[in-house]
Amino acid sequence: MGGRVLVQWEQNRDNAPRSLHVDLYTGGPAPDRGLEDVTFYQVPYAPSTQGVDERLDIIARMPELRVVQLVSAGYEQVLDLLPDHVTLCNGRGLHDASTAEHTLALILASQRDLPRWAVDQREHRWGSVPQRSLADSRVVIVGYGSIGRAVERRLLPFETEVVRVASRARPEEDVHGVDELPALLPEADVVVLVTPLTERTRGLFGADEFALLRDDALVVNVGRGAVMDTAALIAQNGRVRAALDVTDPEPLPVDHPLWDAPGVYLTPHVAGGSAAFYPRARAFVDAQLERWAAGEPLANVVRPGS
Repeated sequence: MGGRVLVQWEQNRDNAPRSLHVDLYTGGPAPDRGLEDVTFYQVPYAPSTQGVDERLDIIARMPELRVVQLVSAGYEQVLDLLPDHVTLCNGRGLHDASTAEHTLALILASQRDLPRWAVDQREHRWGSVPQRSLADSRVVIVGYGSIGRAVERRLLPFETEVVRVASRARPEEDVHGVDELPALLPEADVVVLVTPLTERTRGLFGADEFALLRDDALVVNVGRGAVMDTAALIAQNGRVRAALDVTDPEPLPVDHPLWDAPGVYLTPHVAGGSAAFYPRARAFVDAQLERWAAGEPLANVVRPGS
């Protein structure tokens, strides 16, 4: 398999496929030339954007394109841009450690009130109050895939009970179906949303789901913002707490009421992009290019080309 490829990282020269011409593109202004020959395009990794995104817009300028490689786990933003003959691969597994670490940090920060103590330190105020605990909590993970498993591995040493939920029940793995959420939520202390955004998961967690949660329960969203109904969360007025790395809309407008909603802790979509991610992503892209050059089956295919 030959052709020109466009990637974010320069490939390791020790094992570079000899039949591929590799060009670098790290985002920003699109290349002026060479796109007409690109057969394999790795979309540069970047935080969520709003409006024009040249990383995706240039796909329309690649008539010979055969493969689009994402290094994000989510891929809903690309599907409508691809001709039927283009294969789409994602970065499943690359963000597991980073996202799981951030999820645990959000839970601990919320349970132990770390944002409050940060403000108190800045204002030189000393005043303790009783603290929540993660130990003995029941944590419902909604979206039990590779990231969900990574979250579970980090939660279990904290003496938690983990309840697994996926799109469909898998009794052999003790995984509940998402249709069982109404029965599971009333006993949950923490709910972790780590599902991709699809038509089935859009608005999955809304007013009905919040109403089922006990007072002071915590909802953590590290999946996609639109999986949660933002208005329904704001309407809780602090009865149910939330720790969000993703929001709807995103980026969050400066005057949006979610910024000041009681009981809400925000981080700006940074869960997946830690230092652990980048070397793993580069190694994966290198291996994927080797497979492409050798005509071997690609990894992480989420939509095969026709």
